[in-house]
Order: sequence, then structure tokens, then C-alpha cells
Amino acid sequence: MNYEQLIKETAEKDPRFVVMTAENRALVRSLANDKALIDKGQFFDTGITEQTMIGAAAGLALRGRIPIVHALATFLTLRAFEFIRTDVGIGGLPVKLSSFVPGFLSDGNGPTHQAIEDVSLMRGIPGMQVFCPADEEDMLLMLTDIWHSPTPSYVRLNTRKTDYKHDKNFTIGKAEIISEGHHVTLLVYGMLFEETLKAKTILESSGLSVGMINMRSLKPIDEQAILNVAKNSGLLVTIEDHFQTGGLYTILAEIFLKNRMTADVLPLALNEKWYKPGLLSEVLNYEGFTGEKIAQRIMKYTKENTSLRGSAKQSHPIESV
Repeated sequence: MNYEQLIKETAEKDPRFVVMTAENRALVRSLANDKALIDKGQFFDTGITEQTMIGAAAGLALRGRIPIVHALATFLTLRAFEFIRTDVGIGGLPVKLSSFVPGFLSDGNGPTHQAIEDVSLMRGIPGMQVFCPADEEDMLLMLTDIWHSPTPSYVRLNTRKTDYKHDKNFTIGKAEIISEGHHVTLLVYGMLFEETLKAKTILESSGLSVGMINMRSLKPIDEQAILNVAKNSGLLVTIEDHFQTGGLYTILAEIFLKNRMTADVLPLALNEKWYKPGLLSEVLNYEGFTGEKIAQRIMKYTKENTSLRGSAKQSHPIESV
């Protein structure tokens, strides 16, 4: 089963589903030639018109359909933002936004094609759910529940394959606990999951007790999982191919302030910069997101903060002023 097969099977079983694309057919190429779907009004290519596609999707949703729309992540979230916010968000319509090549997956492109503020933009829309699967298997496990949810949603599509076998019991709003560790816990989402697994192995070989969580659902977020590791792990590390502002690091800050807690958090993200274009392997190496470089950055931080190598450093409530 792959993405195209899953979406075709879903549409064949339920005529409410409509597949739409703004001339981005990479993941739905055969559906564009599927006469049965086209004749039943379940496939539309609007051309390079992301705003028009979202407006049409909203209209279809108002008439009981469930549109799954496809476009390059940067154009979907930036060019069509007003239409997503106003036509889909305000009405709380079940339009499913499938973003292609988000984050570092747009590796060969410059800043105009880099969607590295998309999580921040989409989670800022009231009622919008945000999901970032770790790999193809994770994505396929998640999509059926996401597509059948009555709310609008944004998914960072990820067709990369890894050897990791994910927990098949996906629940919207729940993180996937990979391991628990009292020295360091790695919080990651999306395609950096694979490199984070490598970093975990390297850190463990150095004697650290390492936890890892796949933050596959960013909105709703698994707040309890974050609070648990904040209490039981000396250091939390957020790892994301996104601007530091508005992503997972910001989400943690919001959760800790809400719960009047503090914790040691090391953010590994793009801090006030776009990334240098290149092949994906070159981008990861240059920006410091290979497994080896992630581990090195964490080791450097723990050496500079030697107390973190001891027993779990308890988070603590903020004192009232």
C-alpha cells in the first residue's frame, strides 16, 4: 500500500471524498487518468491556482464532500493562506490539506520554495489540526483517521521509507513513545525522525540514557507526554526542519508556561534563517541535522551543563511573584 493506493481506495469506498490538486500530481498521477473517479466528480486538477483550489474545496465541503487537496507546501500555506484561514478555518470545514515537499524535503530549492514556517501558520488557525508523520509507514497509519476527522487538517506528507516499525495504534493528539531516558529526551517530528534515531544510538553509546518521542500530532499535541518527560528527563531536545519560532520549541514553551513549569530545553531548528539549497544529504550536513551532528550538538551542550549527566533533573513550578 502506498499513498496513491490509499487515497484511491478511500475515494472508491466513500463518494464524499474528492481528490484535488493544483497541478501537483506527483503523488496522485494515476488518479489524474482514472476515468471512473473523474466521471464521478472525485478528481479535479485546477492548475497552478492554489487559491482557487482551496475556494472550490471549501464550496465542496459545504455540500457534504471531503476534499483532499494537494500542492507544494510553501504555495499551499503561503499563497493560499487567506483562503485556508477564511474559507476553511472560519467555517471549520473538513478540507484535508496535503502538503508536498515541506521543510528539508524541498532540498534543492531556495527560500521561495522552502516551507519552514508552515507548522506555525497552520497551527495558528483555530480548529486546524496539524500532523507531521515520521516516514511513509507512519503517514499511512495516520491518514485514515485524519481524513475521517470532521475538522480541517494540515499534513506534511512524507513518503520516505525507514526501517522503523511504528505503533499501529495511532490516535489523533497522541505522541508515539519510542523510548524513555532520564538523561536526554529527543522530541522530533517529520523526516528528521530517521536522523534522530541515528543520534539516539550515538548518544547511548556514549553512556547517556536517551528517550525519544515521535511528535507526529502537533495539534492537538500530547501535552501529558511532554509534561511527563519534563519531570523525568534532565534535558529535552526539540528537533525540527522549521523555524525555531512557532514550531515545537514554541509549543513546549506554551505548555510549560500554562502549567507553571520550567525545564532544560535545547532547540535544534532553523533560527532566523532559511537553509542553504542542495541535495538533501548536503542540506542535512551543512545545517547540522545529520544523526552524527545532532548527537555532537547535544553532547556539547551536556558537557557544558555537566549536571545533566547525572540523575534526572526535575522540572519545577514557577514561583508566584
